[in-house]
Amino acid sequence: MPQIKVWPGRPFPLGAVWDGHGTNFSLFSEHATGVKLLLFDDIGSGSPSHTIPIKEQTAFIWHCYIPGIKPSQLYAYRVDGPYDPAQGHRFNPHKVLLDPYAKAISGSYKWNDALLGYAPGSGDKDLSFDTTDSGPFVPRCVVTDPWFDWEGDRPLRRPWNETVIYETHVKGISIRHPAIDPEIAGTYEALAQPAILEHFEKLGITAVELLPIHQHVIDGGLRERGLTNYWGYNSIGFFAPDCRYASSGIRGEQVSEFKHMVKMLHRAGIEVILDVVYNHTAEGNHLGPTLCFRGIDNASYYFLDPSDPRYYLDFSGCGTSFRMSHPHVNQLIMDSLRYWIEEMHVDGFRFDLASTLAREFFEVDKLSTFFDIIQQDPIISQAKLIAEPWDLGDGGYQVGNFPPLWTEWNGKYRDSIRRFWKGMPDQISELGYRLAGSSDLYQSDGRKPVASINFITCHDGFTLNDLVSYNRKHNESNKENNRDGMDENLSWNC
Repeated sequence: MPQIKVWPGRPFPLGAVWDGHGTNFSLFSEHATGVKLLLFDDIGSGSPSHTIPIKEQTAFIWHCYIPGIKPSQLYAYRVDGPYDPAQGHRFNPHKVLLDPYAKAISGSYKWNDALLGYAPGSGDKDLSFDTTDSGPFVPRCVVTDPWFDWEGDRPLRRPWNETVIYETHVKGISIRHPAIDPEIAGTYEALAQPAILEHFEKLGITAVELLPIHQHVIDGGLRERGLTNYWGYNSIGFFAPDCRYASSGIRGEQVSEFKHMVKMLHRAGIEVILDVVYNHTAEGNHLGPTLCFRGIDNASYYFLDPSDPRYYLDFSGCGTSFRMSHPHVNQLIMDSLRYWIEEMHVDGFRFDLASTLAREFFEVDKLSTFFDIIQQDPIISQAKLIAEPWDLGDGGYQVGNFPPLWTEWNGKYRDSIRRFWKGMPDQISELGYRLAGSSDLYQSDGRKPVASINFITCHDGFTLNDLVSYNRKHNESNKENNRDGMDENLSWNC
C-alpha cells in the first residue's frame, strides 16, 4: 500500500474540494473526539485503501489536504465520540458515514442491521452499542470536478405572473416514453431530449418542478414490504444529484449530466425548480440507521427533545427535524441552496414542509434566522422560493404567513376549488377570493396575487382524473392499504 502525504489543509469550504493538484477535506463536528477519512479504490470495496486520522481542527471543523487526490476518488468517514443517547450523543466509529457536503454519491445503501448504531436484538434497543462494521453496506462519496461548459447559460428570470409550473418526476416522465432510447429512459439525460422538450412546449409550461433529486434512501421498513421510496422525500445528500437517475456514470458523471439537462431546458425557455427536503433526513427516529448526520454530530444536527435528548422532536412525521437554531445547520442549508443556484444553474426551490424550517425553538416564527439569512443573501434571495406552508407540528399550517419574499402553495385555493367542484354549499364568496388572487391572505403584507401558487392536484393528492371520477379514496396502488394522504380529500365522489 503506497504511502500518501497528508497536509493540514483548511476548514473552508466544507466538503471535498479539488484544486487541480489535490483535494481538501473538511467536516464539521462539534462533539467528536476523533475523525478518520477513508479512501476507497472502487465502489464494491468493503475496506478502504487508506484510513487517515484527521488531526487538524478549526472552530469544530476537522480538515486535511491530500496532494494527488483527483476527481472520481471515493471516500467516507468514521467519527468517534461519546455514545450516550440519554445526552443526545450517538457516535459510533464502527459506522461508515457520508459527507454532508458530498457533491456526488456513488451507489445505494444495502439494508442491513449493521447500519444501526445499536444492537437491534438487545432489550434496551438504542441504548446498546453495536460494533458491527457498516462499511460493506454504505455507498461512497465522490470527489468531483466542477468544470462544465455552460456555453453562456444564464438564469431565465421569468417573472412570476408569466410562470406556469409543471411538476414531474425525473424517472417517471420518460421511463416508458416511446421516443426515448431505453438506455437513457428515466434519467437526467432523457429529460433533455427533444421529445420531452417538445411535450413541455405543447403544454405551454414555463418551468419544471422536479420531485426530489437529492440523493435519497429507501428505508428498511419499505424494503421489508417489497416497496420503494419512489418520490424521493427521504434525503441524505443535499448537494448530490441522485445517481439512480444518471445514465453516464456514478463517479461524478451524474453532476455533469444534471448540468447538461438544465442547460437544455434553459435553451427551451424552461426554468428548473427543485423540490427540496431540508426539514428532516433519511436517518429517521431514535431507532433509525446511522448513515451521516447522526454519527457525525447528532446533538448539533437534530432537534432533540429538551426533556429527554434520547428522542427527537418530529414536526415532519418522518422521525426527525433539523435543528434550525444551530448555525451549522443553517449554513449547510444555505450552502446547499447557493450551490444549486451557482454551480448547477437551477432557478428556484419548492421547500417541503417549510414551516419546520421556521422552528428555531418550537413555534413557527417568520422572523426566524432561516428567513433572515435568505432575505439578505444576494444569490438565494433572487431565486424562485416556494413554500409548502405547513408541517405536522402544532401551529404548522401557515398559509398566508410566510415573509413577503416568498410564494406559497395555496392550500386554501386547492380546497376551495375542490369544495366548489364537489357541490358543497356556500362556496361562492370563498371561491371569489381564491380566483381573484387571495387578497385576504397576501394583500396585508404587501404581496401581490402572484404570491399564491394556485393548484388543484399535485403529488400530495390525486390526479385530476382521480379527484373527480372515483367514488372512494383511490390510493390502493401504493400497497399501503390506502393509509397515506388526507382523509378529507374533498373529491367529487360522483
